[in-house]
Amino acid sequence: MPTLLDKESKVLSSLSNSPKSLSELAEELGAGFSKTTVHRLVSSLAKDGKVVSIGAGRSAKYEVTNLGRLFNPLVPEEFFRKEQDDRQALTSFNFDLFDTLRSHDLFSQEEMRTLVERQREFEERWKGLSPVLRQKEMERLAIDLSWKSSQIEGNTYTLLQTESLFKEGKRAKGKIKEEAAMLLNHQAALDYVLSHPDYFGELKVENILEIHRFLTKGLGIPNKIRSGRVGITGTNYKPLSDARQIQKALQDVCDLINFKQNVLEKALITLLLIAYIQPFEDGNKRTARILCNTLLLANKYCPISFRTVDPDDYRYATLLFFEQNSLPSFKKMFIEQFEFSTANYF
Repeated sequence: MPTLLDKESKVLSSLSNSPKSLSELAEELGAGFSKTTVHRLVSSLAKDGKVVSIGAGRSAKYEVTNLGRLFNPLVPEEFFRKEQDDRQALTSFNFDLFDTLRSHDLFSQEEMRTLVERQREFEERWKGLSPVLRQKEMERLAIDLSWKSSQIEGNTYTLLQTESLFKEGKRAKGKIKEEAAMLLNHQAALDYVLSHPDYFGELKVENILEIHRFLTKGLGIPNKIRSGRVGITGTNYKPLSDARQIQKALQDVCDLINFKQNVLEKALITLLLIAYIQPFEDGNKRTARILCNTLLLANKYCPISFRTVDPDDYRYATLLFFEQNSLPSFKKMFIEQFEFSTANYF
C-alpha cells in the first residue's frame, strides 16, 4: 500500500517532467489517483511550497518548484531502471537552486536531534583521549577515508594495501603508479588540513583550488577552473561550460556555505555542489569529500570516512541529484556515514 509520501513523490515526479492539469495528472498516474485524490495531494504540496499553479480555473496547470525537487524522496533503484536516454532529466545547471538551499533547513528536526546526539557522544569521547590516541585515531580515519574516496573513483587498492602504503611506503604489486599517487595525494591533503584547521573556517574559492591541487598532484590533471564542455558517464546532465559561469557558481557555493550556520548542512552542501558544478576536468568528487571534512574539522565536528559506502550507491545518489536535484537519497547516505564515523572512531 503506497504511503502518502509515496503518492506525493509520484505527483512531484510527474510534474518534474512537465506542468499538468489535475485531470492530466490523474490520467497519467492511473490507479489509486482519482481526480479528488490528486486535488488533495496537489493542494497539500502547494501549501508546502513544493508545487505552484500556472493559470486559474479549469485551465490551471501545476508545476514543481525547486523546493519540491529538492525534497522529492526519489529512490535511485527505481529511477535508474530506465536507461539514460529514456529518463526525463534536468540537463542544465540550476542556479536557482542556491536560493532554495539558502532559505530552507536541509535536515528535519528529528534528523538533527539524532545528529546532534551523535556529535555530543563524539565530543565526550574526544575529551577523554590522550593526544597520542587522538593522533592514532585520526590516522586510522585518514587511511579509511583515502581508501574509500579513491575506491569510489575506481582505485583498486584494498584497505590493507592502503595501510601498508601509508605506514610502510609499500606499493602493492600489480598496481599502476597512479593508484598509489591518488591515495598518497589524499594523505597529503588531509595532513595539510589537519595542520591548518583554522584556515578553513570560512570557505573561499582559493581553498577549493588548493585542495584540488593536493589531490591531483602528479596525475596530469590541470589545477585550474575548467573551460569548455565536459560529459559525465551515465547521465545527460551537462555541467556549466563557461569558465566565468563556473567561477561564479563556485563563489555562490562559498557564499552559501559561509551563510549557513548549521555545520552539517555546510558539509552536505559542499559534498554535493562541488560535484554538481564539476569545476575541474577531473578530481571533483574527491575534492568535495575532502572539503566536506575540512569544514567538519574546522568546526570541531567528527570527520566522515565514508568507509561503508557502496561506490555504486554513492554514484547513483549523486546522479539523482544531478538529474532531478533530489536531495533525500544523498542526505540519507550522509547521515548514515556521519553516524558510522561517530560510532567507530575516537
